[in-house]
Amino acid sequence: MVHPQSQQSSFAFSVRHRLEDTTPGAGSGGPRHGRTGTITTPHGEIRTPAFIPVGTKATVKAVLPAAMAELGAQALLANAYHLYLQPGADILDEAGGLGAFMNWPGPTFTDSGGFQVMSLGSGFKKVITMDVPVDSDKAGADDRVAVGKERLAHIDDDGVWFKSHLNGDRHRFTPEISMQVQHQLGADIMFAFDELTTLMNSRGYQEESLERTRLWAQRCIVEHQRLTEERSHRPYQALFGVIQGAQYEDLRRKASADLGAMDFDGFGIGGALEKENLGTILGWCSDELPEDKPRHLLGISEPDDLFTAIENGADTFDCVSPTRVARNSAFYTPHGRWNLSNARFKRDFTPLVDGCDCYTCGNYSRAYIHHLFKAKEMVSATLISIHNERFVVRMVDDAREAIDNGTFNELKAEVLGSYYR
Repeated sequence: MVHPQSQQSSFAFSVRHRLEDTTPGAGSGGPRHGRTGTITTPHGEIRTPAFIPVGTKATVKAVLPAAMAELGAQALLANAYHLYLQPGADILDEAGGLGAFMNWPGPTFTDSGGFQVMSLGSGFKKVITMDVPVDSDKAGADDRVAVGKERLAHIDDDGVWFKSHLNGDRHRFTPEISMQVQHQLGADIMFAFDELTTLMNSRGYQEESLERTRLWAQRCIVEHQRLTEERSHRPYQALFGVIQGAQYEDLRRKASADLGAMDFDGFGIGGALEKENLGTILGWCSDELPEDKPRHLLGISEPDDLFTAIENGADTFDCVSPTRVARNSAFYTPHGRWNLSNARFKRDFTPLVDGCDCYTCGNYSRAYIHHLFKAKEMVSATLISIHNERFVVRMVDDAREAIDNGTFNELKAEVLGSYYR
């Protein structure tokens, strides 16, 4: 990406160590692409691999930014779609950008809004995996919406018309509008506008959508460069292209090669896929993408997915799961995910996890937080969210250290063996 002279040193990525090139990756059958490195942004460095907690509406649900910093989060990701609808991108711009608005001093990400527009627009759950119907190649499959839902988004080659999930108002997103919105939001790293397909779409539609996303990527770059020059008083914002292609090897490789040749600062890997194919698909993308640019995997946080993503080339990843499950009283332990609302915790005065270094485990018992959930006290979600975010952040930190010191295989076997036994 060509930066104005004053901004040229504000974003960079460097690789530090790599996993052994001769060791097959999980499910890929080829060399592993895992590495450690450093992303440099105007608001600080991100040591990779790194888990990026999600603050959808400029807040990590139930957790203060200061607590996120204390538990070790290096950056936060917010949602362009939600912030565009409320309070409005112009408000964040006037406040000095996303970080200043939410009192977060570190690096920030925003997604393009494409995932929310398309996933909410068809009524499907916001998950990376979707079941494939047996008639997915039949007529009408590409117009499918979830049962009982109304299609809220309509796609054309220029962009998307969509209805707000808040009040039904009609809005338009194009690559140019997405760039304008994200420049106003002011995150250090933002993503090009792309079309999210599902595993329910036909092969023919996947090909059509891939070409549409490629053309949108080119338009995003042009508008991003224009806005960067126009807004040179603001810190440089890095732009990542988004790789689609569902579970088709040729489409994933084509998207990676096409976008990899464009003037992006890094890449996001998105789209619908089945969990068991995660490593394979990441391996295809990493084979084709430039080695000297970071890769962000959108939407994972389960331990097995994290280790698979790391060894197959993902540098950063985000997910809402740690706080989402916390609001339903679920907490992570080295031996799996447990539900604190279970009656057996009523008189359990031990911490959520013995030896955990988070604020919650250092100060509160399972019995106390169990009581808070039963009493419907809001702080219950806060306490478990702090623990869950720390658990995932620390797991990825440990994986990063293990790559640096050559013990990644041993750590993976130990962590996953305990968690899934």
